[in-house]
Amino acid sequence: MKDITITASRLRKELIIFFICFVAAFGLNIYAIAKFETDWSEMLGQLHVVLAIAAAIYLIIALFRFIFIAFIRLNKKK
Repeated sequence: MKDITITASRLRKELIIFFICFVAAFGLNIYAIAKFETDWSEMLGQLHVVLAIAAAIYLIIALFRFIFIAFIRLNKKK
């Protein structure tokens, strides 16, 4: 079986993308707290939900990146 190696630059890039997704999900949480005028302590209480939303955003972005890369590679073959 072939070994798969992940370079440090690739790992750093993926961590930056996930961090951006986390910041977006955290921003959505802040927006919801402000809009519905709830207690600001929910920012920490709902952190597990923010992480789940960040993971969902990351997976959606990964799907679009995969489709985009596949499209580019198919066009190069033609």
